[in-house]
Amino acid sequence: MADTVKEPSGSLTVVNGNSGRITPASQKVKNQATVIVGAQWGDEGKGKIVDLLAVKADVVCRCAGGNNAGHTVVVGKTEYDFHLLPSGVINPSCKSIIGARKRLVVHLPGLFDELTKNEAKGLSGIRERLVISDRAHLVFDLHQSVDGLQENEKGLKKQQLGTTKKGIGPTYASKASRHGIRISDLIGDYDRFSEKFQNLVRIHKQAFPSLEVDVDAELARYRLLAEEVRPMVKDTVFLMNQVINNPQPQFIIVEGANAAMLDIDFGTYPYVTSSNCTVGGVLTGLGVPARAIGDVFGVVKAYTTRVGDGPFPTELTEEIGAGLQQRGAEFGVTTKRPRRCGWLDLVVVKYTHMLNGYSALAMTKLDILDTLDEIKIGVAYRHEGKLLDSFPAELTLLDKVQVDYITLKGWKQDISAARKFEDLPKEALNYIQVVEEQLGVPVRWIGVGKKRDDVIERQ
Repeated sequence: MADTVKEPSGSLTVVNGNSGRITPASQKVKNQATVIVGAQWGDEGKGKIVDLLAVKADVVCRCAGGNNAGHTVVVGKTEYDFHLLPSGVINPSCKSIIGARKRLVVHLPGLFDELTKNEAKGLSGIRERLVISDRAHLVFDLHQSVDGLQENEKGLKKQQLGTTKKGIGPTYASKASRHGIRISDLIGDYDRFSEKFQNLVRIHKQAFPSLEVDVDAELARYRLLAEEVRPMVKDTVFLMNQVINNPQPQFIIVEGANAAMLDIDFGTYPYVTSSNCTVGGVLTGLGVPARAIGDVFGVVKAYTTRVGDGPFPTELTEEIGAGLQQRGAEFGVTTKRPRRCGWLDLVVVKYTHMLNGYSALAMTKLDILDTLDEIKIGVAYRHEGKLLDSFPAELTLLDKVQVDYITLKGWKQDISAARKFEDLPKEALNYIQVVEEQLGVPVRWIGVGKKRDDVIERQ
């Protein structure tokens, strides 16, 4: 532990254990990270905003989740689907970091499959620019099998969580019970890795006797994967702190996975993911100090969607919802499951703003509302006539809330060619302005189409 000394001025200073230099404890890092997080239940289009900013980025990081998340980025006529890879890999001069410290879990076969598919689409040099944390936990095929077995064990659909069955939850459970296996184990002592893997299989077979695992085949496969992944593995805690303290300016982007309403602690539990996907997850996921966080941009879809089960107060279950689903191509990148659609819910976004402290918002898919005669925005919840202060934790209460809406006139025209804010019809401008007034947060980017440059940026 570093020694502390008290200067005559009374300001606390810390002695740097490596250099012996004395620096003020309140000194800021040289480079702060720009964080991009989902403001709803995911699928907001975070990848597109990351791609937009990553053109100038030096480092793009993933810090939470696993290959249960998916981002789509369209460049020219090429559509890229990313699951574990940060969207910033499209920028050939940008370093991409995944799996930092505690919060991101990696399914190596899935990662290499993703690398191969994107290399086939023309992305080159990804493996040389990709860095994977030695502290990231491994997702094994057995975790994915257990994920499905656990869902089946719940029986009735209303008791199921609608997981992606990518093994993320069981991997976090292994980690929390101290039986998890990290990448550092894989590329270290292989005999020790083998012992840990066999123990992991034994534990899961005790809980699920029907689980089938070919231990010898898996160990042989991971011996090869260890050598393939070894050149990419680094101590990313040390690396990230080098980057944030680099005397040269560094543009750092942290790319959120999933979204705030799927956060294991603050989301609609238990219909959530297994990691912290709010801004707090950046600190535990990358191993950086709080001072390293700069702007936090929330990405919000112009309407609301969610995949799987769980409460959804503004859901549209009839014609309008089906129309949004078809026009917006609302089908999961990872699971291909249809997304449930509903009106924009600002109770949700206000709540996630409290959690994340948005500097500004990016609103995507505004063009999907082009055909509607009128558009509603949910602005408050009531229960038995009483106005609720915020988004409630109790799911049975959520099932019973009534939503207060603001109803606006639709613009009924194609806005996909708009590239300036003033190019939008007055009804669309009004929609954006109502959102800003309700949230007290500016909308800086507006998505009006699927392609990379179908974005309006307001300075």
